[in-house]
Amino acid sequence: MSKKLAPYGLWKSPITPSLLGRKIRLDDVQWDSDGKTLLWVEGRSGHGVLVAKRGDDAERDLTGDIPVKPTLGYGGGEFNARANRAVFASKGRLYDIPLEHGLPHPITPKFGELAAPLISPDNQRVLYVHSYEGKDSLVLANLDGENFPQKVAQGADFYMQPVWHPGGEKIAWVEWGHPQMPWDGTRLMLSDFEEDEVLAGDDDTPIFQPAFSPDGRYLSYISQGGEWERLYIYDLEEGKVRMLVDEAALSMPAWIQGMRMHAWAFDSAHIFYVRNEMGTHSLWVVDVATGKSARIKTPYTHIIQLAASPVDGKLAFIGESPQIAAQVVVWEKGECKVIKRSMADNLSAEYLPSPKKMTWAAPDDTPVHGLYYPPASAVYEGEGLPPLIVDIHGGPTSQKYEQHNANSRNDAFFYTSRGFGFLQVNYRGSTGYGRSYMKALRKKWGPLDVEDAVGGAQALVEQGLADPGRLVIMGGSAGGYTALNALVHKPGFFKAGVALYPVTNLFTLEMNTHKFEQNYNATMVGTLPEDAEFFKEWSSVFHANKIQDAVALFHGKEDRAIDPEQSETVAAALQANKVPHIFRLYEGEGHGWRKAETIERFYKEVVDFLQQYVIFG
Repeated sequence: MSKKLAPYGLWKSPITPSLLGRKIRLDDVQWDSDGKTLLWVEGRSGHGVLVAKRGDDAERDLTGDIPVKPTLGYGGGEFNARANRAVFASKGRLYDIPLEHGLPHPITPKFGELAAPLISPDNQRVLYVHSYEGKDSLVLANLDGENFPQKVAQGADFYMQPVWHPGGEKIAWVEWGHPQMPWDGTRLMLSDFEEDEVLAGDDDTPIFQPAFSPDGRYLSYISQGGEWERLYIYDLEEGKVRMLVDEAALSMPAWIQGMRMHAWAFDSAHIFYVRNEMGTHSLWVVDVATGKSARIKTPYTHIIQLAASPVDGKLAFIGESPQIAAQVVVWEKGECKVIKRSMADNLSAEYLPSPKKMTWAAPDDTPVHGLYYPPASAVYEGEGLPPLIVDIHGGPTSQKYEQHNANSRNDAFFYTSRGFGFLQVNYRGSTGYGRSYMKALRKKWGPLDVEDAVGGAQALVEQGLADPGRLVIMGGSAGGYTALNALVHKPGFFKAGVALYPVTNLFTLEMNTHKFEQNYNATMVGTLPEDAEFFKEWSSVFHANKIQDAVALFHGKEDRAIDPEQSETVAAALQANKVPHIFRLYEGEGHGWRKAETIERFYKEVVDFLQQYVIFG
């Protein structure tokens, strides 16, 4: 059937705002210790629910009205299961719940923030990360809720990824201190509760995800030395370290607790792990004895939260691809079984093209990377050149991956199915392209990311893939910072900008940001008062009078990472300067959208804005 001709940007699409609002967020997946029950966390319109599925039985919600919601930093580390029970974090407390029947009950007092609970091998205690009044620690609590929790590690600024030795006599974790971020440099710690030992890492060597082998002999971890990462195992009996996987991108930036990119098989003879090749994930397994790796074929190009069954060869994970929305998956003997879908997979493949990996040269000839999604529809085709959305990731230490992207703001297919091209820019400073590439943005946050966003758009224009008069820049958080700075420093290049919870004032960010990013500016921007001029030059609030292109601003009223005032001040300046704009402050939302009604409203308002100021403007 021939397609209808229709103007780019005005195509009707089955990927509606309400469809995206109804999407379930899948945050983690784990096995119970008997290997019979699989558990995962679903985010339903901002409410986290712990779900369990035993064997062939239907899945069951466990947590009811109590939300699964860790409040430490950006979240993560939601729950842990063992011996037919689960412990989960909710708004500063830990709750225990039996998997068979019963209601959640609190086992810790409500104070501070916490995440990453781990039940001890003897099922008597729970280890977790805790923060109170700016001081972080590792804490032990009794699983029965008796007695007050006790600190077992303190003194570092941050703790992450604690794990129990199978014998229960040791624990390991990752810790670090200011001014490092977890991708800058951390320490891998091993403790017998009497003495702590640094096994690996330093201020310039990041360690990611320690994990004990099921037989208790080894401790595995990912370490970055030089350009790339390696997977190591430490022999606890012999005190020797051995490398299993050499020079690859094996982790993701540890913005949240509880991230897992490798997992020991139940027999301690193999380790499953994920490789990242320029934004595309693949699943592998390495033989511990020989060090030989083999790729596991799956249909997924984004794979996270690996969880190996403790009793057999199954592996659970959360997987997706451009054609497959996020799923809870169990792999066994070469086959992938879908356990839970985040949304219906019933769209025509014509709406869901795989991205083209792009590379273009920066002014200093450094290769810059991105993923380009062309306009695509099962019904329509356009004439001439399409408008282009240049999408900038947050962080800024992060990366865009080859995935479905059906989330709260940057669903590529929502836009491409309406006739927009969509370029995801992995600008200098992004992860996944080597350590030098990641460090290139340091003290240059603002100039380089804007340069790379403009360069990516220009490259597509030169290839005849984008209309130079209808370019849009979009981003959230650090991406919003880049979007507004592009409008300030390159006025007229973009027809419009869309900024979600953006950084607009580096001075107030320096004073008001949360502990996790307290020294991030020192690395990415500079220090005060020495670098005050740079702070001012790249704070869009001081240059809003230079913005002449239409702007859409969005912010959550309860954002604890970036104060809503950062958007409010720019909106006021745009109003005073009579620049076309909209500003929306969403009630009950923080640093990103969780409620279905907010997500639906956001997408409706963005497409109306783009059609008014880019397509018809």
